[in-house]
Amino acid sequence: MVTLSAFGEKFSSGSGILSLMDDLGHALGQGDMIMMGGGNPGTIPLIEERMGQRLRRLTEDAKALRQLLGIYDPPKGNKEFCQALADLLKRTYGWEIHEENICLTNGSQAAFFLLFNLLAGVTSTGHKRKILLPMAPEYIGYADLGLVEDFFVSVRPRIEIIDDYFFKYRVDFDKIAITEEIGAICVSRPTNPTGNVLTDEEIMELARLAKEHDIPFIIDSAYGLPFPAMVYTGATPIWQEGIVLCMSLSKFGLPAVRTGILIADRRLVRLVSGANAIVNLETNTFGPMLTADIVRSGEIIELSREVIQPFYKQKMEQTLAWIHEYLAGIEYKIHVPEGAMFLWLWFPGLPVSARELYQRLKARGVIVVSGDYFFPGLPAPWQHTQECLRLTYSQDESDVQRGIALIAEELHALSV
Repeated sequence: MVTLSAFGEKFSSGSGILSLMDDLGHALGQGDMIMMGGGNPGTIPLIEERMGQRLRRLTEDAKALRQLLGIYDPPKGNKEFCQALADLLKRTYGWEIHEENICLTNGSQAAFFLLFNLLAGVTSTGHKRKILLPMAPEYIGYADLGLVEDFFVSVRPRIEIIDDYFFKYRVDFDKIAITEEIGAICVSRPTNPTGNVLTDEEIMELARLAKEHDIPFIIDSAYGLPFPAMVYTGATPIWQEGIVLCMSLSKFGLPAVRTGILIADRRLVRLVSGANAIVNLETNTFGPMLTADIVRSGEIIELSREVIQPFYKQKMEQTLAWIHEYLAGIEYKIHVPEGAMFLWLWFPGLPVSARELYQRLKARGVIVVSGDYFFPGLPAPWQHTQECLRLTYSQDESDVQRGIALIAEELHALSV
């Protein structure tokens, strides 16, 4: 029998993101399963058409095809793409950014694995550093990225009740303590799983705290600004010295091209590039070559604002209407949906755990995600974590409607 290292033990054990992706793979192979759990983007014909045109041009150009298939890019990523993106961000937002401030990775999940373990864990002097998540719940994919245990510190949010059906999490700055063990602060904006968009004021206060303690402030903008712009409330794209802005091509409609984008100071970019070289030799060429033209022209921002954002906002509004219709008589609250492709449902007093509700729904052919996975590093038990579910509304509307109806049936049965 093979004896595993601590690394092997950790990455062969169960995890929330493994469960989610495993459900996604199985659900896509079974026509009767309703996939409302994973973050797979919806199909937007105009985006697929635009990318198909670009792909055909690449394959018809012998020089471009050779570069696409047969030439390594540098570990930092495709230079042409990085330069085009730097020019676009400088031109559009006035950011003091250069090609040397940008690094690509094989998907944003890989970026966070490298970033987190460069900034936290056991130091060469034997001290332990952690990643601070200033407002839980946070992205399920962070939870198992650390190479050591006890890798995160999370802060319970303030809950603001909006009305009978909606609430909002707010950063509770009074509870944030940045000690010497904190190596970086990280937030997702919009937040996965809740769709919360931290306000400009919250972002700038977190940036101030990070600067005061001389640690990086990581903003995960996989669903946010400047692209794919799945934001339904007022928000400003923010980057400055000390901020590490992470973006992706996945939610633009290209999850399979595995292109993560990191914007940071040059020293951190060099560190991530070095880790890229060790782990991957180079980063994926396909995504950067496929999208270089629309980045250079700025069309990627226009398509995000004019096509992608309205597509998901309409889906969100329709799904809300179905929830209010089918869950009538059930006690529930929804986090104000300010962005991304998820709805976060809270069932105060739920008679079973969220994990058991997930299993019951899965048995009925509906895949959701149990809310308890989204609270890594929370210092004390909190009943609220057992009363929430994350749903995605990105897939076919008839499936989403049927899924909401089945969720309602199960909840009504539990309340009898």
